[in-house]
Amino acid sequence: MRFSAPASIAIALAVSSFTLPAAAAPCGNSSAGFNAWKADFAKTARRAGVKSAGLQALAQAQYASRTISADRNQKSFRYSLEKFMQVRGAATIVAQGRKRLARNPSFYAALERKYGVPEGILIAIHGMETAFGNYMGDSRIVSAIVTLTYDCRRSEFFEPHALGALKLVDRGAITGATLGAKHGELGHTQFLPGNALKYGVDWDRDGQVNFYDMEDALASTARFLQKHGWKRGKGYQQGEPNYRVLKQWNAATVYQQSLAIMGSQIDGQ
Repeated sequence: MRFSAPASIAIALAVSSFTLPAAAAPCGNSSAGFNAWKADFAKTARRAGVKSAGLQALAQAQYASRTISADRNQKSFRYSLEKFMQVRGAATIVAQGRKRLARNPSFYAALERKYGVPEGILIAIHGMETAFGNYMGDSRIVSAIVTLTYDCRRSEFFEPHALGALKLVDRGAITGATLGAKHGELGHTQFLPGNALKYGVDWDRDGQVNFYDMEDALASTARFLQKHGWKRGKGYQQGEPNYRVLKQWNAATVYQQSLAIMGSQIDGQ
């Protein structure tokens, strides 16, 4: 026997079918739905306060195939600590880092006075991330970070960084053509855009936070570590109070271990 729904329920169902909001464009694992997703994401960006320049950069963003390939084929963090440090050139970073410290000790001392972060760890990060600014990436930041937000693997993680990148475009800090790393990191120490927006420091007081300026980038790095709990005057080796803060910079254990070792060697400890 078939039962008909009461008229009031039937009417409610009919009305609801016309009032439900349109579904958001889905994430994807290929370029096929990228343009439709971008058009939908523009609504999210507007609600988040992104203005015309950022929205234009979003519209012009291209699906970054090399970014997706890099994201799905990360190998170095599976290395042993010894292998990782060898591959990343730890001995060279330490040697060059000591020279950089000797050339400009007052700058690093000023950073430590303000943020409590010693020179060794900042120099180690700078060397590890971009070989002291010698290679800051060859991928368009906006396209890379927008692609990672569209990709289904870690959309929620990358969304605030995509919005951050678009806001950086609005501020004139970057453009849609600015180059960075394949995961959208920018500048001397490879900040993700959302973090760049939140922790950026105009150290040279020229009116612009410029992550492609070494002083602004390293001051921003020190501020990032300070805001994530760095304790002035405390150690950063394993088991010491500041070691856990290194995880906030990079989640890979071998990366944290390498920074701690190189930092202490640069500091001369």
